[in-house]
Amino acid sequence: MFFMELTYKKPISVVEAALPLHNQYLDRNYKLGNFIFSGRKDPHNGGVILANVADLKDLENIYHEDPFFRQGIADYKILNFTPTKMNDVFAQIPLR
Repeated sequence: MFFMELTYKKPISVVEAALPLHNQYLDRNYKLGNFIFSGRKDPHNGGVILANVADLKDLENIYHEDPFFRQGIADYKILNFTPTKMNDVFAQIPLR
């Protein structure tokens, strides 16, 4: 499992212009089961995504499709981790 932290490197006006395409990218990956949650950071200088994919190569292929990546809008910090404790709702998610 991977935790992705996105940090914007362009003005918020550029972020907002790319947001519709970024949301399509998110929706597609939710439907594929790749993403568990996502949202804005506070303060709003980026966002986070929890990804459930098999390995780093898979994740790289996925986030390289993000318009925020393709347009150089955000930097991506990746944290790979293995969940060992979780609540009952999270435990129902099959880990890849």
